[in-house]
Amino acid sequence: MEEKKAISIQQFFETQLRVATVLAAERVAGTDKLLKLQVDLGDEQRQLVAGIAHCYEVDALVGKRIIVVANLEPARIRGTDSQGMLLAADVQGRPVIATFEEDVPAGAPVR
Repeated sequence: MEEKKAISIQQFFETQLRVATVLAAERVAGTDKLLKLQVDLGDEQRQLVAGIAHCYEVDALVGKRIIVVANLEPARIRGTDSQGMLLAADVQGRPVIATFEEDVPAGAPVR
């Protein structure tokens, strides 16, 4: 595993991790890897783009509670706006989305 630069605890606390419920998902045209997700963060809805289409079917994602980095600057990915990033483990190049076993409300902070 590649060694990464360490960050301070203050830098970590600046990252806003929140629970989001996936409301809808669809493939991004012209790519095999990207999905466009509509998510509920409790007090607002956002659109995210994630490179998980090769491992997840859109119907299987709706209703899942995921972890989102909520304070990233918006980005435009393949012509589609993304307002955050979902968290997933990398298992031999395959994304595995971080979800919850218990019922956690959308918008709850993750720490």
